[in-house]
Amino acid sequence: MTTAIVPRHPSGWLSLAPFAAAVAAVAVLGGLAASSSSETYRALELPPFAPPSWVFGPVWTVLYVMIAVAGWLAWRADVGRTGLALWGIQLALNLAWTPLFFAADRYVLALVDIVALLAAVIATIVVFHRRSPVAAYLFVPYVAWVGFATALNAAIVVLN
Repeated sequence: MTTAIVPRHPSGWLSLAPFAAAVAAVAVLGGLAASSSSETYRALELPPFAPPSWVFGPVWTVLYVMIAVAGWLAWRADVGRTGLALWGIQLALNLAWTPLFFAADRYVLALVDIVALLAAVIATIVVFHRRSPVAAYLFVPYVAWVGFATALNAAIVVLN
């Protein structure tokens, strides 16, 4: 009689669903909090490097897909509680930024949040890289965008 070895984490695409659902929830809740974001963004004094408002939707769509896949790959690679906690923390900080900035017009608090988000994303990359370099590399565009968004948020604080 042969005994099959059952992997600790299933490799099927179905196991991606919880990661995709968590990221989709953040995207939907952020979208609800940003219902008037285009008007708010246009009304702000913006720095010269500010992109047009239509850029944010496509960029975040791609990034959210990468965030979900990176979390899933890291989980499959057994990054442990620290790695998964960091993934959840960065997602929570990501979710908090939109209502702070757009719904509450609290640009300084949003800046504090995005600086924490940037630190959490960097920490996630470091922890993910130990067990799943691919998951870490999927976060590189995210850290670049959050770094850019941090500079944009800081400029908006100064200008407004």
